[in-house]
Amino acid sequence: MNAHLLINSSYLLAAFLFILGLKRMSSPKTARSGIIWAGFGMGVATIAAFFTPHLGNIPLIIIAVMLGSFAAFVSAKKVAMTDMPQMIALYNGMGGGAAAAIAAVELIRVTNHGIGDYTLTVIILAVAGALIGAISLSGSVIAFAKLQGIIRTAWTFPMQQVFNLLIFLATLVLGYLIVTQSQDPAGISGMVLFAFFALALLFGILVAIPIGGADMPVIISLFNALTGLAVAFEGFVLGNAAMIIAGTVVGSAGTLLTQLMAKAMNRSLANVLFSGFGSKETGEAMDVDGSMKPIEAMDVSVMMAYAQNVIIVPGYGMAVAQAQHKVWELTKLLQDKGVNVRFAIHPVAGRMPGHMNVLLAEAGVPYDIIADLDEINADFQSADVALVIGANDVVNPVARIDPNSPIYGMPILDADKAKNVIVIKRGQGKGFSGVENHLFYADNTRMLYGDGQKMVAELSQHIKEF
Repeated sequence: MNAHLLINSSYLLAAFLFILGLKRMSSPKTARSGIIWAGFGMGVATIAAFFTPHLGNIPLIIIAVMLGSFAAFVSAKKVAMTDMPQMIALYNGMGGGAAAAIAAVELIRVTNHGIGDYTLTVIILAVAGALIGAISLSGSVIAFAKLQGIIRTAWTFPMQQVFNLLIFLATLVLGYLIVTQSQDPAGISGMVLFAFFALALLFGILVAIPIGGADMPVIISLFNALTGLAVAFEGFVLGNAAMIIAGTVVGSAGTLLTQLMAKAMNRSLANVLFSGFGSKETGEAMDVDGSMKPIEAMDVSVMMAYAQNVIIVPGYGMAVAQAQHKVWELTKLLQDKGVNVRFAIHPVAGRMPGHMNVLLAEAGVPYDIIADLDEINADFQSADVALVIGANDVVNPVARIDPNSPIYGMPILDADKAKNVIVIKRGQGKGFSGVENHLFYADNTRMLYGDGQKMVAELSQHIKEF
């Protein structure tokens, strides 16, 4: 078997494993095996690449693979589940950065050795991949900084969108110059190439810097899609079928996920990218009636222990408190007393798509008692208790009733329709959108103040004593 046939056959197998893995990742029940299958596919593609004819710098490649694998293994073992969004953001950026680096190497090669066998189409794809990959890299780094708390505010300035547009147009002009200069015997200007990458990186920063925390699931999905697209473009440049297929699969999946996230917030992608959350022109928001009414853990435990139906609504506060294991312990105690317990997950709860599902799965919560918004919303009316742990904007009823609210029209979990609502919260602050939550002031709502993990543990202890 010649090298080309072996490589192409391996890439075909890798592509099959990528698609199989992605398919299995669509369900929580098979997601773990899907990741393993996709990992095998990446291993096959990596090994096959070493059989490329006339491949040079093999020792350096092996060292790079070993260092990268070691760093990924250690970081994946050490990172807390609550910090998973930050790790995902960084990995997105690394993928985009790798694609941009490939493009830079190929364009520098054209500058030093002439266009050679490259066609104009290949040069255009290299420039496009470089642009998209650089944007994904710098934007993902900003997303990481926001999720990590390094950058705590959404930075805006006057005429920001006009400035961003000018930067983008300037980057496109430089990209056009690179394409035209590649046809010139003198080659591509080093200054033009440097300025192109610098502006592309700057544009990625400018896109991500005004995005608020509430929009993070959408922006992470978008950068994931951009990374896939950049990898696919560079796959065409290198003639690497595995990169083309993997990039296309990731790009298309990321695009669909971005659309789903935006739909879950009832906002267009353009609104997420070009409007700060709540920046639209609105009238005066509704006044809040009533007051927040505190309750003690003992009273909550009695209420839940003698309930028939309980729905738990987890949010980012649960992740911060690392309360998922205590929540599952509480759930089992309630089930032992004959209480029907289910979990309600909003599509944008947390800081990345599927964040709550990952945390609950890590704690061992069975998949069959976890439901998404469409599946469970009608059941809140028959719920005796809705226990909200760290969720805020995704249960705010003003999204249904106040046209002047910046979150108006966003689909929410109808927790307010339960007979009793218990909200575990550290204090009386607002959510990431900055919108006052009217649920907290409702007649059927009581506030259990304190750290999520400690409060849930206290509830479990009281239930054990009954």
